[in-house]
Amino acid sequence: MNGEFDKDNFYQFIFKNKIIGFFEEPIKLKSGRLSYWYVNWRNISEDVFLLDKLCDYILQFINHLDLSPDCFYGVPEGATKLGIITQFKWAKSQEHYNSGRFRLSMGRGRPKEHGDPKDRYFLGQPQGKVIILEDVITTGTSLIDSIKKLKELNINVIAAIGLTNRNELRNDGKSVEEVILKVGVKFYTMSNAIDLLPALKPNKNIASKIEAYFKKYGTKDIKMSY
Repeated sequence: MNGEFDKDNFYQFIFKNKIIGFFEEPIKLKSGRLSYWYVNWRNISEDVFLLDKLCDYILQFINHLDLSPDCFYGVPEGATKLGIITQFKWAKSQEHYNSGRFRLSMGRGRPKEHGDPKDRYFLGQPQGKVIILEDVITTGTSLIDSIKKLKELNINVIAAIGLTNRNELRNDGKSVEEVILKVGVKFYTMSNAIDLLPALKPNKNIASKIEAYFKKYGTKDIKMSY
């Protein structure tokens, strides 16, 4: 967790590990939209060294924002590992690290059909000031649902953080940030597609497809480099 958050360095980490890239033929996203570009953090979560480094970036980002959480919680199931390891590293770095002070929390992909809510939805319910983590922000459905579930249980969610924002509007025409702020939670992203994509300089055909995609779905237009 040493050092200050360096956005340019984090972007180079994204480029080096091919987190963002292009398709010659479009794929259908979970949202149903056809996209010529992708953001995929999955390979990082499968590599211990890279996941450890990613969690360091998150902790540097937290310090940059001057946030002091008690618990990190990853949106099930895509950000589960991210939440657990970030919480572990954060807790161990605190001066008041001790037994009973920090909760290691994990959300269930599917709730149990019976039992107390804290056991139905979690393996260790988040406690204290909670930061919720998500990897890729598209329409934000999973993230927003998780925030609402936590707040229904009177859990104090102080911030939601995404690794990469695809900078897309939801089907209701609202931005993810707008919806999250409306439920009373601050929203931050560590990287944005609008910044990342032009730096990769795809061929003219793909670049024009991406520009058209942002005109239709983007929070604002994008100007690609080609």
